[in-house]
Amino acid sequence: MKNLFEYPPPAEGEETLELLLRRGAVRIERIASNRARTEWYDQDEEEWVVLLEGTAELEIEARQVTLKRGDMLHLPAHCRHRVLSTSDDALWLAVFMRDISAVG
Repeated sequence: MKNLFEYPPPAEGEETLELLLRRGAVRIERIASNRARTEWYDQDEEEWVVLLEGTAELEIEARQVTLKRGDMLHLPAHCRHRVLSTSDDALWLAVFMRDISAVG
């Protein structure tokens, strides 16, 4: 058994990713961010994410979104997005899903 809140924090400006579970077309990750900023993502997978702690500013396609503790977001596959900034204690739970019907 593990606890989501008992991992060491990332260095300032960084994110750490922990794979929690992978089953078939689904992957669950714990993401910790400390005043982080990312490049653009354009993923082949859908992503559902919830911000468990902290705050975050994202750019999704052409709009900016501010997230606070408890906010959830669904990002379809190939939805371009990036993290503009986070608080020093941002903690995410992300679920990634591949479309297995397209595999063939």
